[in-house]
Amino acid sequence: MTEAVLTDTRVARAIELVWHEAELLDDKQYETWEKLYTDDAMYVIPIDQEGDDHASSLNMVYDDARMRRMRVERMVGGYSQSAVAAARTVRTVSRFTVTDVDDSHVSLRSVQVLVAYKRGNTLTLGATVTHRIVLDESGDRIAEKVVRLLNSDEHVPAAGFLL
Repeated sequence: MTEAVLTDTRVARAIELVWHEAELLDDKQYETWEKLYTDDAMYVIPIDQEGDDHASSLNMVYDDARMRRMRVERMVGGYSQSAVAAARTVRTVSRFTVTDVDDSHVSLRSVQVLVAYKRGNTLTLGATVTHRIVLDESGDRIAEKVVRLLNSDEHVPAAGFLL
C-alpha cells in the first residue's frame, strides 16, 4: 500500500467506523455496537499471536451473530458479573495500516490501548486489531474484528467490558 491510501475516502470511512465503534464501547452502547456488524461477521480474541485459523484454535472470544447477541444481553441485562459495576473505559485506536482496499471493502490493522477502571483498580491493555469493513452506501459495517492482546498467552483478568 502507498502513503496516498490514507487519503482514500473508502479508507477514511473505514477508519471513522472503527473510531465510532470505540466510542460506542466506551459509552457502553452495546446494542448499537452490535448493529455495526454484518450478519455473518466474526468477533475474535485469539490466544495465539500468529495464527489465522481461528475456527480451529483456542480463543478467548469467538463470536458469531448469535454469540455477540448473547454477550450484549449479558452486558446490558444486569444479571451477570460483567454487567454489575461494569468497568469504565477509555480507548485510543491509532496507527492504522491499510492491508487491502477495493470498492466493496477495506481491511485495516491498528493498535488499541485501553484503560479500564473498576472497583478502585485500573487496568491497561494493549492490542493489535484487524478490521474488515464492508462498504455500502446504506451504511458501512464490520465483517470481521480480531483483537490480538499483547498478553493473550498469559493470565488476562475478567474485564467487565468488550474489546
